[in-house]
Amino acid sequence: MSHRLMRTALSAAFLLLPAAACAADLIPVEDFARRPQISDPTLSPDGQHIAVRMDDYDNHNHAVMVYNVTDMKNPISMLRMPKFEIPLDIIWVSPTRLVVQKGKETGSLDKPAFYGEVLATDLDGKHVDYIYGYDNLGTRATTRAGDKGWGYVVGRPRPSNGHVYMETESWDNKGHYALYDVDAVKNARRLIGDISVSGMSFMVGNDGEVHYAYGSNDNFDFVAYRRQNGAWAPLDTTKDYRSFIPLANTPDQKRIYAFYSREGGPTSLVEQDEDGGNRKVLAKDSFSNIRSVEWTPMPRQPFATILDTGIPTANYIDPSLPAAKLHMALSKAFRGYVRFINYSEDGGQLLFSVSSDRDPGTFYLIDTKTNKVNKLFTGHPWIDPTRMAERRPLRFKASDGMELEAILTIPPGRGEANLPMVLLPHGGPHGINDDWFYDRDAQFLASRGYLVLQVNYRGSDGRGRNFTEDGYLKWGTRIQQDLIDGVKWAVAENYADPKRVCVYGASFGGYSAMMTTIRAPDMFKCAVGYAGVYDLAMMYKKGDVREEKTGRSYLHAVIGKDDADLAANSPDKLADKIPVPVLFVHGEADVRAPFAQAKAMRAAMDAAHKPYEWLSKPGEGHGFYDEKNTVEFYKTLQAFLDKYIGNSPNTASN
Repeated sequence: MSHRLMRTALSAAFLLLPAAACAADLIPVEDFARRPQISDPTLSPDGQHIAVRMDDYDNHNHAVMVYNVTDMKNPISMLRMPKFEIPLDIIWVSPTRLVVQKGKETGSLDKPAFYGEVLATDLDGKHVDYIYGYDNLGTRATTRAGDKGWGYVVGRPRPSNGHVYMETESWDNKGHYALYDVDAVKNARRLIGDISVSGMSFMVGNDGEVHYAYGSNDNFDFVAYRRQNGAWAPLDTTKDYRSFIPLANTPDQKRIYAFYSREGGPTSLVEQDEDGGNRKVLAKDSFSNIRSVEWTPMPRQPFATILDTGIPTANYIDPSLPAAKLHMALSKAFRGYVRFINYSEDGGQLLFSVSSDRDPGTFYLIDTKTNKVNKLFTGHPWIDPTRMAERRPLRFKASDGMELEAILTIPPGRGEANLPMVLLPHGGPHGINDDWFYDRDAQFLASRGYLVLQVNYRGSDGRGRNFTEDGYLKWGTRIQQDLIDGVKWAVAENYADPKRVCVYGASFGGYSAMMTTIRAPDMFKCAVGYAGVYDLAMMYKKGDVREEKTGRSYLHAVIGKDDADLAANSPDKLADKIPVPVLFVHGEADVRAPFAQAKAMRAAMDAAHKPYEWLSKPGEGHGFYDEKNTVEFYKTLQAFLDKYIGNSPNTASN
C-alpha cells in the first residue's frame, strides 16, 4: 500500500471514533489561553542566583524575582513594577546588582515595547536607582532630572564590572543617539559615541568603545557605519554589506563575528577583520539564514549555529570544543532543541532551556564540572507535550517555481490524509516567519482536529534580505498567491480535504484571510480576520505605524502610494467579492491596526450584504491581552470553524 493510500485509510478509520470520546479528550481552551507566570531567566555572574520575570496577568502586576539556584520555590527578593509595566530585559551587571529595562504589553500580537526607562537594583531589592527615566527615583533623582527621552541597554562588559552600555535619544533632539558606558552602582556615565542617524543599533567592543552602528534609517534603508578615529565611516550597503549584524569580538580582540550577506541572500556567520578583510565563513546555508549562535563561556566564541528554517539542529563549527561536546551530550539526553542561555563567569554553571514543537520550554542548570543537572522550572507546566501535535516543516514549489517552506501541524489521532484544514498566515508580513517551535494558535486548532498549514511566503523573514524584499508592493498579489499555492500543494499531497478548508489569520494574517478568499473564491469555506488591516490607504491616516518618519517610509516601501493600487488590494474595497462567511475579531483600543479598520470592513460587508460574525472587546489592543477574552475568542473561533468545515468529533462543546 502506498504511503498516500495508507494515510487515507488511517484517516478514515479515525473518523469513525465516537464524538463523545473525542470531546472528553479535548484539552481545555483555558490551557491555550494561559501565559506563563515566570519567564526569561538569567544566571548571575557568580552562578549563585537566578533572576526571572514574574507576570500576574489577571491583575496587571509584574515584577523581577530573584532566587537562589538551589531553591526555585521561595524568592529571596521581589522588585514590583508599576501597574501595567513589565521588566522587559534583566541584566546582571555584578553578582549583587541588576539592571532592568521597563516596558509594556498592549496586545498579544504586538512585540512588547520598551518605555525607555532603565533602573538598577541590588539582588535583595534594595538601592533601586533610575539609570535613565522620567520617574527619576533614587540617589541621582536631582541630577537625572534632565533625562527627557528614552534610554536602552545595548550590552555590557565581559567580565561584568557593574557597568552597562546604554543608548539614549532625547525628546528635543530626536534622531540623535548618544551611547554611554554607565556605572550602574554609582550611576555615573561616560560618553563613548553618538550618531545622528535614526534606527541605529550598536556593537561595543571588548575595549569598551563603540565599533559599529547599523540598522534601518528614517528612509527605511539599511545602513551601517564603522567607527574610525572618532568618526563614523559608512559601509557600502548597496554592494558589499546588504546584510550585516556585527556580534562580538573574537577572543584575541583582533577580529569580529557577524551575520553577513554580501548580495542579499541568506545570511551567513562569518569571522572577519574589522575593516571587512580576511572574511571567513563559519556557517552558511543556500536556503536559510543562520538563525542563532551557541557560544562558549568566556572568552566567548561561537561553537554551533541553527538555521531559520526546518527542524532546528545544531551545526557544530568546532566539535572538539568542550562546550560543543556538552551541547551534544545534552541534545542526546533531552527531546527538543537545547539552547544555552548564559554561563557563570567561571564557566562552572550553565543555564539552558529545552523546547520543541510540542513543548514551550523547560529551564535547567548544569554544573559543568560534575555534569549534575537540576530542573529549575517549566514555563507552561499545564501543557502536556505528549498531547500536543507534531509540527512538520516541508517544502513545496509555488506556481512560478520558487521553493517555499510550509509547516504542517498534524492533529493527533486523526491520521494524515483528507483532513479539514485551516490556512494560518503569519502577521508582519516582513521581518517575521513561522518556525518549528511551539505555536499556540496552531496547537489549539490541531487539538480540535484541524490540520494547520503555515506558509513562509515571499516577504517573510528567515531567508535573506532579497527574499523579504520580494514581498514589497505585493501584499495583495504574490504573497496571497504563495498562500494559495500552499493550499493547492496540501490538497495535491492528500493532506487536506479540498472541500473543508478555511483561513484564519491575525494582523497581516487577518488581511490575508480576506484577500485569499477574494483571489481564490472557490478554495475556502470560511475566513477569520483577527486584528486585521483591511484598508491599506487608512494606514497612512490612522494607527501608530505612520507616526514616525521611519514608519511612513516603511509604508511607502511595502505598500506604495498609488491610491488606485491601494484600493485594488484592500479587502474593504472588495467586500462584494468575498464569497464565504466571515468572523471578525478586534480590540477596540488597537493602535497598530486601529478599530477603524474593522469598522470599515464591517460597513463594507453590510453594504455588500455579505454574512459575517463579530467579536470586539473594549480596552483590548492589537490582540487580546486579557486571558478571559482570549478564552472567549478561542471558543468562538472553534464554533465558527466547526460550523463550516468541522466533522462530528469536533462539534462537541468544550
